[in-house]
Amino acid sequence: MLDFLKGPIEAIQDFFILFGNTVRGFVKGPRYWDDVLIQMDNIGVGSFWITSMTGFFSGAVMALQMGFALAQYGQTGRTGQVVSIILVRELGPALTAIMVAGRNSSGIASELGSMKVTEQIDAMRALGTDPIHKLVAPRMIATAAMLPALTVIADFIGMFGGFIIGYFIYALPPAQYWSTTWKALVWRDVAEGLLKPFIFSFVVSLVGCYYGLRTTGGTQGVGRATTQAVVTASVLIFVLTFFITKIFVGTAPH
Repeated sequence: MLDFLKGPIEAIQDFFILFGNTVRGFVKGPRYWDDVLIQMDNIGVGSFWITSMTGFFSGAVMALQMGFALAQYGQTGRTGQVVSIILVRELGPALTAIMVAGRNSSGIASELGSMKVTEQIDAMRALGTDPIHKLVAPRMIATAAMLPALTVIADFIGMFGGFIIGYFIYALPPAQYWSTTWKALVWRDVAEGLLKPFIFSFVVSLVGCYYGLRTTGGTQGVGRATTQAVVTASVLIFVLTFFITKIFVGTAPH
């Protein structure tokens, strides 16, 4: 009767087993720091422009919309405050993670999937190298290091995009915009804005590795794994955004 649940439950179980094996393997060693640095360059530096453009136009659109709405109440000066809170708490982490997932979860899945169908991973095991240590752990560590950094950069560029709109369209003085932007943020907002991308980083990296290592069926299988990785990572990011936000809202001082 509940046979349709077996597949999802087994997938969740396998995912957490992969996560546990990756963490345990990194703690015990060996650690491939050269691979970590290569992945940091690929994931972090390679995603810089796409996340920066996303952050800039997100901030600009928010300033455009909120400035228009606040002008009806004579509160245009609060535009920077609204932009900074929404960017740091919600949109910055979520949109940055989505962009990185679209670029890197798919890339990881296709790369590892190609290695799987061409039996390179089996050859790696035959030579005594654990694929989890060599392939998965460096990608997870690199993503955990770079995604929060990319989020901080995207947040700042988004605030700058909001400043451009506020200055040229709503004639907000620069000092007023930036002072309200910084004063609106408290340490709780910063903690939420950094915790989210750190948690998302495990989704982005491990979902790509999970589907890549499970690839079967030749080149068509690689295509399916790539699509599944992007879709699953994107959905999980939004689901986790809801639950993390719920925790922070529920524990906020009143």
